[in-house]
Amino acid sequence: MNFLLPHYLVDHLPKNERYFASAPEAFFQAWKRGVQIAGHEWFGDGTHDGLAAASSKWDLRPNLFLLNDSLGVLSSGQRMFLAAMVSFYNASEGAAMLRRCGFEGLSDLGGLDLQRRQVIADLVLHYNGW
Repeated sequence: MNFLLPHYLVDHLPKNERYFASAPEAFFQAWKRGVQIAGHEWFGDGTHDGLAAASSKWDLRPNLFLLNDSLGVLSSGQRMFLAAMVSFYNASEGAAMLRRCGFEGLSDLGGLDLQRRQVIADLVLHYNGW
């Protein structure tokens, strides 16, 4: 795992500090899994090569213009998953998208399959700000 601190230092930190030291990389890995599931065309430069070359969450920012224009033609599951992911990038934009999807609360995420639920859970667990 790629830590922000040298590995030999991280091993000597208290457990919660080790967690926070590794959270940015864990978030990025969960984000990247989400991008792979949702489709690279919605993120970063929209290409498979861009996804493969991404080294941080910044390289895979959601394309808000494209997503907002396309939200109406996606399946309800796709809309919910993409809107939930966007909410980590931009809370107000994500909230607006979630409202458009008919999202009323966290229990609505129960409509997602296990793979998508795991991504959202990992994003929540490792979120350290955008």
